[in-house]
Amino acid sequence: MAKRNETQVSGFILLGFSAKYQPFLFAIFLIIYFFTLMGNTMIILTVTLAPQLHSPMYLFLRSLSLTEIFYISVTVPRMLKDFLHLDKGISFIGCAAQLYFFCFLGTTECFLLAFMAYDRFVAICHPLHYMTIMTKTKCLELSLGSWLSGMFLSLIQITYVFSLPFCSSNIIDHFFCDILPVVKLACADTFANEIAILIYSSLVIPLPFLLILVSYVRIINSILKISSAVGRKKAFSTCGSHLTSVTLFYGTATITYLKTKSIETYGGAKVISLLYIVFIPMLNPLIYSLRNSIIKNAMSKLIKR
Repeated sequence: MAKRNETQVSGFILLGFSAKYQPFLFAIFLIIYFFTLMGNTMIILTVTLAPQLHSPMYLFLRSLSLTEIFYISVTVPRMLKDFLHLDKGISFIGCAAQLYFFCFLGTTECFLLAFMAYDRFVAICHPLHYMTIMTKTKCLELSLGSWLSGMFLSLIQITYVFSLPFCSSNIIDHFFCDILPVVKLACADTFANEIAILIYSSLVIPLPFLLILVSYVRIINSILKISSAVGRKKAFSTCGSHLTSVTLFYGTATITYLKTKSIETYGGAKVISLLYIVFIPMLNPLIYSLRNSIIKNAMSKLIKR
């Protein structure tokens, strides 16, 4: 009877950022969103239209760029809309959908980065067998597996979270529906949900990161055995862009979800979230194009064409 008498919330309110800076932030994030879409679209078109880039390394990069476009589009358009309107409300279904696609695409990116590390491991440690191990079919299967894993794992997690009763406060102190702030609003014991979040996080963050770590330990070990300094430099250069992306993505995500109380109190969590939600999708095209002469040349030819 007590549960029946509780009022189930029909929506949430996103506090976002201070109203004092919203016009300035709108202009900044609109520019960032435009350049992110443009940069990642250029990578997708370049890899698709340049025959010399039809290798697993660049096909994985194309999948990553497509993921980045969807990933930033889950949060930024809604954030831009909130900068222009006083009404910060988001429906219950809208919040669930936003959180689902955020988790789905974030999980997909974790697995893609891991498979990209595996691709570099095979290329450097087993160069003679690379073409037989990392075929285009295998690359497609791994990319598709990343998307399906993200889709399935996130669906289970979000279904579990939004089966909780929400009957008291509906104010989310964030600029989007993040999983931890949403769970905190539930008017029920959330211990089981927090355990489920921990299990989910252990599958989508440490597991891919472990694959990346093992791959790079083997890669570094193989590179150090190369006698030529030019050969070592060339081998390292093929991993530089990917390693930079991994460091930025996992570094900021880890800080966000292992944040201290002081970071949370002074709004640092929102700022750190912006790094991996907004800035990294914008930086990835620059990281991969500026550090890779093959992509730069193919992209310049495409622009001239």
